[in-house]
Amino acid sequence: MLTTVIYVSMLMFGISLSLNFFRLLRGPDAVDRILALDTLYINGLALLVMFGILLSSRLFFEAALLIALFGFFSTVVLCKYLLRGDIIE
Repeated sequence: MLTTVIYVSMLMFGISLSLNFFRLLRGPDAVDRILALDTLYINGLALLVMFGILLSSRLFFEAALLIALFGFFSTVVLCKYLLRGDIIE
């Protein structure tokens, strides 16, 4: 039962991942593209965690933690660049 739920939720997150990638490519503005990139890595993170649950491996959770850290940092840097025009002073 749990395996079926994981497969269905992985399918839903895969569809969401493809829609976010479409928004990243076709976003009308830079802000929309940054939000799409942020949502893209969060959906990829959720997909990785569910794959780790399916395989009962702790390695996927450590990788998900690193992806979350780098994704948050990149979102902050891109927003700072967009608002000010410079990356780090």
